[in-house]
Amino acid sequence: MKWLTGMQCGALILALTFGSAFAADADKASKQREIRKAVHTSLEKFYKAKPELKGQVAKAPGYAVFTTYGLSFIIGGAGGKGLAHNNRTGKDVFMEMAQASAGFQIGASESETLIIFQTPEALTKFIDKGWEYGGGAAAQAGASGKSVGGNEGANVIADANYFTLTKNGLQAGIALAGTKYWKDDDLN
Repeated sequence: MKWLTGMQCGALILALTFGSAFAADADKASKQREIRKAVHTSLEKFYKAKPELKGQVAKAPGYAVFTTYGLSFIIGGAGGKGLAHNNRTGKDVFMEMAQASAGFQIGASESETLIIFQTPEALTKFIDKGWEYGGGAAAQAGASGKSVGGNEGANVIADANYFTLTKNGLQAGIALAGTKYWKDDDLN
C-alpha cells in the first residue's frame, strides 16, 4: 500500500512538473505569435505611409520592428518589444528595448520603429550588441499612424535605415537619449 501511495505521489509530481513545462511553452508560443502579429501590423502601416519601404525591406539582409511606449518630462523613458528578422535564413530573434533620455523635453507617445539593415554584419551586430545612442531635437506629433520619419535626429545605427511611425501622442524638445536593444531570453 505504501508502495502504491509512493507511486501516486511520484506520478503527481511528474504531472505537475511536465504540466508546468508545457504551460510555459504554450505561453512562450502565445507571446511569440502576439509579437509576430504586431510586427506584421506595423509593417503594413509603414508600407501604407511610405510604399517604397516594402521593396527596401524585401531586398535587405534583414530588418527589425519594435513597438514602444514612453513618457517624458525632463527625464524620459520608453520600452517595448519586437523582433529582428533575417531575410536570408527566415529566422526571427525576439528582442526588447529600453530608452532613457534627459533634457528639455515633454511628451507621451506610442510609436513603432522599423530598422532596415544594409549589410548582414549590421544585422548580426545589432542582434548581438544591440546598442544605439544619440541626442538631438525632436518635434513629432501623430495620431493613428499618420506621422513617419526616417533617419531624423542623432539616433542612428551603422549600416541601417531607421524609421519611426508615431501612433499616438505628442513629443517635443531637446534631449540626450540612450537606447538599448537586447535579445529576449524568455522568448528565444
